[in-house]
Amino acid sequence: MSSYEQPDDHLIEQTRLQIQALVGEIAQLSRQNVAPDQFYGEFLNRVVSALAAIGGVVWTTGENGQLSLQYQLNLQQTGLLDDEEKQKSHGRLLYKLLNNPDVASGNGLLVPPHSGFGEDEAANPTEFLLVFGPLRTDLEMVGLVEIFQRDETVQQVQQGYLRFLLQMCELAGDFLKSHQLRHFSDRQVLWARLEDFTRSVYSSLDPIEAAYTIANEARRLIECDRVSVAIRKGNRCTITAISGQDVFDKRSNTVRLLGRLASAVVATGEPVWYAGDTRDLAPQVEEAVQEYVDDAHSKMIAVLPLGRAKPNEDADKHEKDDAEGPVGALIVEQIEDNRVVPSMAQRIDVVCRHSSVAMANAMEHQSLFLMPLWRAIGKSKFIVQARTLPKTIMIAVALLGVIVGLCIIPANFDLHAKGTLEPVNRKDVYAGAEGQIDEFGTVIKEGKPVPIEHGSWVKKGQLLLKLRNPTLNAQKVDIDGQVAIEHQHVNDIAHEMSTSGGLKTEERARLMGQLAESQQKLSNLQAQAEIVKSKVADLELLSPIDGQIVTWDLKNRLEGRPVQKGQALLRVANPEGDWELDLHMSEDRMGHVARAEKIASEDRHEQLPVSYILATEPGKTEKGTVKEIKNTAEIQEKDEGNVVVIKVAINKLDIDEPNRRAGATVTGKIHCGRRSIGYVWFYDLLAFIQAKVFFRFL
Repeated sequence: MSSYEQPDDHLIEQTRLQIQALVGEIAQLSRQNVAPDQFYGEFLNRVVSALAAIGGVVWTTGENGQLSLQYQLNLQQTGLLDDEEKQKSHGRLLYKLLNNPDVASGNGLLVPPHSGFGEDEAANPTEFLLVFGPLRTDLEMVGLVEIFQRDETVQQVQQGYLRFLLQMCELAGDFLKSHQLRHFSDRQVLWARLEDFTRSVYSSLDPIEAAYTIANEARRLIECDRVSVAIRKGNRCTITAISGQDVFDKRSNTVRLLGRLASAVVATGEPVWYAGDTRDLAPQVEEAVQEYVDDAHSKMIAVLPLGRAKPNEDADKHEKDDAEGPVGALIVEQIEDNRVVPSMAQRIDVVCRHSSVAMANAMEHQSLFLMPLWRAIGKSKFIVQARTLPKTIMIAVALLGVIVGLCIIPANFDLHAKGTLEPVNRKDVYAGAEGQIDEFGTVIKEGKPVPIEHGSWVKKGQLLLKLRNPTLNAQKVDIDGQVAIEHQHVNDIAHEMSTSGGLKTEERARLMGQLAESQQKLSNLQAQAEIVKSKVADLELLSPIDGQIVTWDLKNRLEGRPVQKGQALLRVANPEGDWELDLHMSEDRMGHVARAEKIASEDRHEQLPVSYILATEPGKTEKGTVKEIKNTAEIQEKDEGNVVVIKVAINKLDIDEPNRRAGATVTGKIHCGRRSIGYVWFYDLLAFIQAKVFFRFL
């Protein structure tokens, strides 16, 4: 070993200041909140620079006690990377130091080059001096710092290297303590959030409420942009909850595409992670992902089926048969970042496990038979407690009495219907041909003819209206002219035959042929003339009966109005004859009327009684009987459903003459016998249950 020369004082002072600056930087770095990987790199570079060493390595221990290289500087110059045997010897040296109590207590160690530690061949196979310092926290030893130093210095300088490294390791330990404390604090916050999440998701057995809880609480725990929950219904999944949204449009394109993506993933039964690449996805899942990403522009999507874990292959057949498929899906999204850090993946996995159990329990609970009824009974258990039991018994007895009364107390079963008051003898006047109202018939009033109007009395066959049809009139004139011409032609041929006695046989035969042809043509034209004449006659509308015009405001309604053939124009009625009611009974009540009519006609040989009131006399009730029930139902413009017209015979003398108005509104009650009062009150409800419930499901 060469002798040591006295160094320059200026150089010593400059080196000391550089080392102090590096130590200050390491001390400042140990107080910063940086990642361990970044700290180890900055730390080792400064330590190696301060010691003017060749390089170094930072080794840390994992959960299983295995050493791992966190950061290295110039490790390739030591020759360890080129020789596997050297690596094994060096590795045994590291583990021996790691388990050395003296090193674990905070003392470092110098290992000369090419030196070993006995039979286990733990050795320093390099040509460098190895300076080791422990990385420790208050609880444990977490690693080693290894410095590769030249072996050209005296023993005192080497000990100085070791003391410096131990001081730097203490600063690194301060950093590790702070980092561990922050890690424990973060874990405490995470555990608190996880506890809140588990308590919340298991607090409800309602699937909708559980889905909203999972979506909102999972977003806080995972720290992502959006979480959605889909519930499976058959082969499709429906988006039930979206974090941060109490109400959303389930028919929107984004929600619909997200439901389609969840359906495709649930069908496969395997989770899907998307971060921009879809090459490894199933075709149906890839298509659904692409469609949704094009619409929502999410950078990262994780779709995880929710449900109980599948049974193992060793499980018995009964467990496999009871196992159900996924009950839904959990969708986690990142809008701007497509990275999935390990901590986020772990949180998503924890959330998925708890959400799977919670949703499976909620869906299983919801599917129990008559669950709403059992839930209501469970909430009503207070009614059988000792304090409220007497009141409960009294109320139950009262309800039972009411039900029995509804079943046994008889009452009149009456069916109500609206209708009109009409004369029995009434006829409508219809247009016999197409045309335009041209002229009104007249009646004698105060010795003068006046046009007919509402209230005018007319005789059977009297002219009421006259239509004008120029086309039909032109046809009549034309056909009459053709008849006259052809008639003249026949006469001319007959005259020629009678005055020409010396005609040849051929000439006479020709004239006879022309005469026969003209007579046939004349006959056809006369038949056509009769048809046109009858059509012209149809332009005159005559009264079908003796009676009174009951159509209101004839002149304003009909004057100059074009009409079609068969159109009803006015009505003639005889108010001096009998009157009747036209009741419009809803067809869903005709079964009761038909049964009551059959019983009345077969058992008592009488008609069904009817009570009615006029809209003009609501306080006066009159009687009548059913005389006819129409065989067909009619559609009413203002009423819902079809009605059947029931004609009711009445005594016209029961109605004061001023109130006998055709078309007056009446309300009638058809008496259909006696039934229990409960049936009388609730027969419409019973009919609804029979038609909409029993018929649908039985």
